[in-house]
Amino acid sequence: MIKMMTGILVPSSGGVSVLGRVPHKERMANAREIGVVFGQRSQLWWDLPVRDSFELSRHIYDIAQSRFDENLGMLCDMLGISPFLDRPVRQLSLGQRMRAEIAMALLHDPKILFLDEPTIGLDVMAKDVVRKFLSQINKERGVTIILTTHDLQDIEQICPRLIMVDDGKLLFDGELTKLRTAFGARRRLTLEFKSDPGDVVLSCATPVGGEGMTRHFLLDDDKTSLVEVLTELGNGYDLHDVSLDAPDIEEVIRTYYQNRLAVEAA
Repeated sequence: MIKMMTGILVPSSGGVSVLGRVPHKERMANAREIGVVFGQRSQLWWDLPVRDSFELSRHIYDIAQSRFDENLGMLCDMLGISPFLDRPVRQLSLGQRMRAEIAMALLHDPKILFLDEPTIGLDVMAKDVVRKFLSQINKERGVTIILTTHDLQDIEQICPRLIMVDDGKLLFDGELTKLRTAFGARRRLTLEFKSDPGDVVLSCATPVGGEGMTRHFLLDDDKTSLVEVLTELGNGYDLHDVSLDAPDIEEVIRTYYQNRLAVEAA
């Protein structure tokens, strides 16, 4: 999909429009308005320092020196790439290379940044840096972020809008909050007791298992408060700890698929 939106591939059916242009017919004009990062392919020159690849990008996009210096300074501050600007790309860690890739894609001030699996293979800290930067560049610079990912945490932390595609078919296109409301309203309640409580019955929750002195429930109503739960439990149980968790994005999407399959099977 990203290859079609960037003009690399021609759609086999239907049409694609990016910023009012047909990408594969107006590749030069389209390329000046977009930035692209492919998680498994590098735009950086392997044996050259990162800075040299950036300079090459300046010449390709004909970026004015003052604008280039300003953007590079901003990206160095936001992505923390200054320490390895003069290091050959082959000596960088995967996380460092990905930060450099993203910086290079933004040097010419694109209106849209396309990213294909930007956090694949990254460690936890590197993923956090990339996600925070993408959210920041969207809010502060107005850059539209379009990414494809199988890492659902990318979606949860970056994307207000979600498009789900399966086998070439559009399943969902809308705000993540709406998907949560429709398929993820049931919060998980965990009760930990000081002694075995036996069977615990709550009128506002459905039991979903437990072991030892712990019991798990799904709240039936998204408006049910923890105070209501504790009031119903009363003094009949020796509680040790209570936790109430919202469903994560993986659980929400799993519920969506389960509901869709149930409808199709009916």
